[in-house]
Amino acid sequence: MPSHRKKQTPSQKSPRSSTGTLTILGISVALISAVLYFLNSHLEWFYIFSPSELHDLSLRAISTHGNDTAAVVAFIAGEMSEKHPGGYVNLDQEWIFNNAGGAMGAMYILHASTAVGTEGHTGRHTADDYFNILKGTQLAYTPGAFEPEVYPQGSVHHLERGTVKQYKMDDACFALEYARGWIPPMLFFGLADGLTSTLDFPTLWRTSWVTGKQMTLNLVRGKF
Repeated sequence: MPSHRKKQTPSQKSPRSSTGTLTILGISVALISAVLYFLNSHLEWFYIFSPSELHDLSLRAISTHGNDTAAVVAFIAGEMSEKHPGGYVNLDQEWIFNNAGGAMGAMYILHASTAVGTEGHTGRHTADDYFNILKGTQLAYTPGAFEPEVYPQGSVHHLERGTVKQYKMDDACFALEYARGWIPPMLFFGLADGLTSTLDFPTLWRTSWVTGKQMTLNLVRGKF
């Protein structure tokens, strides 16, 4: 009698092929994890600035120019560019509205600030964030605390990677902000309000363009 061999349909996979797929997937995940672990352990290789350097610079700018914020910003930008030549510092002082975590301010991609006061959610980030207060006072709150954290002019609010707070800046407040760690994932938080709430697409486009250009140029140089 003729034998009839059951044909395997395209949707049916043999145990061997499934095992091979899982093996490849496992190896890929292991390799990617190893690379990320290595890079995370050696992020210092890619940094240009240090938190202590920027804090010292902020204090000297405040000491020299007081509450003349325009002069403080120019002092900071000028010295950073002088000490770190090669295009690492953006001297094109273009101010762009920024909406993130329910708060609205304006930023120049050398520092973030607002002149009318704001408050909102810090976001939970993949980088340490150092907020050097140049003018005014920032308040911060962590769930479970009974008193707010107070950051006056000249102080630094260090938001550690993975943590979250509520923050508030009354009246005029300007700050030099420095994020140190994995920066690209932070962009989702920074752009979310523009996509889902304000729908201010011209500002969203300008923010994406300036940020993307600066990040790309620095990545080409092998720096964050």
